[in-house]
Amino acid sequence: MSRLAKITFTLPPASGDPDLVAAFLALHVPHGWEEESLPDGQTRYIVHSGHSGFCSELVRAMAGRFPDVLRHTELVEKTNWLEAWKEFFTPVEGGDHFLVLAPWMPRERAATGRIPLVIEPKTAFGTGHHASTALCLTALSRLFADGRIAAGTRFLDLGTGTGILGIAAALLGLDGEGLDIDPVAVDNAEENREANGLSADRFQVARGDLDSARGPYRLIMANILAGPLMDMAPRMAEILRPSRGALILSGILETQADEVARAYAALGFPRPSRLRREEWAALIFA
Repeated sequence: MSRLAKITFTLPPASGDPDLVAAFLALHVPHGWEEESLPDGQTRYIVHSGHSGFCSELVRAMAGRFPDVLRHTELVEKTNWLEAWKEFFTPVEGGDHFLVLAPWMPRERAATGRIPLVIEPKTAFGTGHHASTALCLTALSRLFADGRIAAGTRFLDLGTGTGILGIAAALLGLDGEGLDIDPVAVDNAEENREANGLSADRFQVARGDLDSARGPYRLIMANILAGPLMDMAPRMAEILRPSRGALILSGILETQADEVARAYAALGFPRPSRLRREEWAALIFA
């Protein structure tokens, strides 16, 4: 039997907010993790993965964001995670237009009156189950319904993950590209693009970050984290004219939304509308 990595993160008592660590994992580990509150006040998080690159990047990112979190990696026997996904994966509605489905759900795909988004749940982020992804799909659906975006609008899906947002935009008739620094995510996004019957002409996927983007765009979608989104604000303003385009930002805790909005307002972006779900928020500049 093949083996996979078991990564254990342990947050010492009084060393940070366990909810922030969980929020970080929600954005980086879409296939889930185990969480346990220990009697001594520590909080333990366990992640399993068979992708060495994903594991290395996750450990690096955790160390950079939460330096007090203890980290341990070991190899364990692999179980059938795909079968586990099949048992627990459920269809997810996204706004008024979309229904997120797994490839093994042909009956649900045939029966829906919505636009089906077929997403293979792997290690890349974005199955629609996390609130931040669902908020982005809702925002995209609203912009389309309001006529703020239309067929032919050029878009950028930054940090594309599974490609779910770019695929959704392309299925509405938009054309654009998705960028991600993780090669595993790029491969997953390309697979999902094909599963939804889209060509690279409609939705091109590549490895890269915001500096790799080839604007201008009329729509940018970025489901990342508040800190990076604020750092990216000047570059966003360069490739998306605030008065003529639309910008969807998510991956933001509701307590951080005002700070993110101020960073973009300082660069001429209009006052954003805000969507909320659980403790998460999405900002829509249009």
